[in-house]
Amino acid sequence: MLDTASNQPTLSPEIARRRTFAIISHPDAGKTTLTEKFLLYGGAIQMAGQVRAKGEARRTRSDFMQMEKDRGISVSASAMSFDYGPYRFNLVDTPGHSDFSEDTYRTLTAVDAAVMVIDGAKGVESQTQKLFEVCRLRDLPILTFCNKMDRESRDTFEIIDEIQEMLAIDVTPASWPIGVGRDFIGCYDMLRDRLELMDRADRNKVAESIEIKGLDDPKLAEHVPAHLLDKLLEEVEMARELLPVLDPQAVLEGHMTPIWFGSAINSFGVKELMEGIGQYGPQPQVQSAEPRQISPDEKKVAGFVFKVQANMDPKHRDRVAFVRMASGHFKRGMKLTHVRSKKPMAITNPVLFLASDRELADEAWAGDIIGIPNHGQLRIGDTLTEGEAIRVTGIPSFAPELLQGVRAGDPMKAKHLEKALMQFAEEGAAKVFKPSIGSGFIVGVVGALQFEVLASRIELEYGLPVRFEASQFTSARWVSGDKAEVEKFVNANKQHIAHDHDGDIVYLTRLQWDIDRVVRDYPKLTLTATKEMMT
Repeated sequence: MLDTASNQPTLSPEIARRRTFAIISHPDAGKTTLTEKFLLYGGAIQMAGQVRAKGEARRTRSDFMQMEKDRGISVSASAMSFDYGPYRFNLVDTPGHSDFSEDTYRTLTAVDAAVMVIDGAKGVESQTQKLFEVCRLRDLPILTFCNKMDRESRDTFEIIDEIQEMLAIDVTPASWPIGVGRDFIGCYDMLRDRLELMDRADRNKVAESIEIKGLDDPKLAEHVPAHLLDKLLEEVEMARELLPVLDPQAVLEGHMTPIWFGSAINSFGVKELMEGIGQYGPQPQVQSAEPRQISPDEKKVAGFVFKVQANMDPKHRDRVAFVRMASGHFKRGMKLTHVRSKKPMAITNPVLFLASDRELADEAWAGDIIGIPNHGQLRIGDTLTEGEAIRVTGIPSFAPELLQGVRAGDPMKAKHLEKALMQFAEEGAAKVFKPSIGSGFIVGVVGALQFEVLASRIELEYGLPVRFEASQFTSARWVSGDKAEVEKFVNANKQHIAHDHDGDIVYLTRLQWDIDRVVRDYPKLTLTATKEMMT
């Protein structure tokens, strides 16, 4: 086991073997394919699927919504737990598409590390950069996987330079690619002095490893063509001189990222990455909360909801709250206090996820992610504890960037529409505002594709065709301040006032001018673009 920082509590072996991480990347860098291979190596599935499956090729397990299958993208974050060697991996797959970034930001509050996937040909892309910034805010350790090396990709040094420059983080190579595109035959494992050779014939086969004793071992020449070997020796020598050596402590502090090269679709480089997550990834970490932090080694159970998914199983109108366990050893049937409502909840049927399959969880430890089926009691940001009033902090809710009005195709079904919208608001899939004047609702989202997802889900899950229409408003701000001042403001600006699904007051704006005017005329009020997901 690694030495972690000296202030890190000594964890029980069961908690210390947990590795809870998210995979982040730009769309199409191969994140979902990598997730599939993780499950394959963890023995959780027998045969990996493909996102854009043809004919009988299996569909991916982590994309379970109809729309994800149709478009070949991940729309909602999904959680999966499986064992690999001595470790227990809790993997959260996040949507790469920027239109779903809010779901991803929230997911990053529930993990201890992130695996950043980049495309060997495209390098660091815009969405990767955005997600990386969030990881940086939380000082999350990052491990990097450079994917698609079996296609034409850029020079290895160029990729490393770009990560160092654009993301301002030290990069240390854990493996070095041999050849590129058609010539790509495998990698040299720089941490263990091994040669890893890729088998192009069988995509689901684990790569062959050849132990070698340093770069002057004659065995190298038996497996690597002469022109590639010369280049490899020269590049590895340069890399060892120019790039920093792997420092496990710097990785845990988020200042350094080890990079592995490979091809997820060919199952190559994935095993080494998984071993790296086990060896260099952090154990469950301390969680920030009010009035005190929660340490994973505490005996009492605490956990918090970072995501709510409605109708995962369309046959049952179920809602599952994804809960990250922050401390203790949870057992099925335990009574936990729901801190927001101060009511006890008996957790009788918690589930562990394997993509769309789930099994009853008899127990869970700090670091694990479990699902709690419920009928709307649990919301994003809620904390569950064994009695103590602690609230986990730092789960953000962002002001939507796009606002539209919504109407039911059938006016008689307005009530059903309200129910559906409230469900999605609590799930965090959209913001729903009820204007003070007039009927109808205004729906706010971060990206345009979310309107399509909402419309398709309302129709599929509630049998209710809806149409979205342009709204005069362009953004929303939460209003806070002295009660009398807020009332005065609300009365003077009725046509701009709405309430969100928690009943909080929201000011809907058309132009930046509206915001500037409020700041000028009501200096005691605060308008904010984010709200912490708790009450």
